[in-house]
Amino acid sequence: MLLSKTCSYAIRATVFLAMQPPDRFIPVRAISEKLGISFHFLTKILHELTAKGILSSFRGPNGGVKLTKNANAISVMDIVLAIDSGDVFTECVLGLEGCGDRQPCPIHDQWSIVRESIKRVFESVTLGGVASQIEREGARLDDILLQEPAPASAEKEPPE
Repeated sequence: MLLSKTCSYAIRATVFLAMQPPDRFIPVRAISEKLGISFHFLTKILHELTAKGILSSFRGPNGGVKLTKNANAISVMDIVLAIDSGDVFTECVLGLEGCGDRQPCPIHDQWSIVRESIKRVFESVTLGGVASQIEREGARLDDILLQEPAPASAEKEPPE
């Protein structure tokens, strides 16, 4: 996986927040339950995003978190940089120290092209855009697999 699990969860949680009314604090427990992410793990992730200025939080019985800016002003790259830093766009895909144009690994040239393409996508896609796509197309944001419809009974009714 290109991104850490922490970063993937951070993106999912912030997209979920982008789908909520912008002036409303959403309880962490509600996000955790809806997305199927451990409450304690999610709390740590959201705390990190709050420290980086992407979220604001409010304590108390009506507390929770919300985005600090309009969802269309926050890119997926903003979340990636807040959680995983920019290392994913500079490190060798094979994990070799010093890999670069001067001392490349066997797949450096190909990986550089893919890495730059992914970087452009992350920079251009906003949380608001992803939230709109989910609302339009019904894409899923949780790990609950869609249930296949039950097959029709193989038995046929006898002819009359």
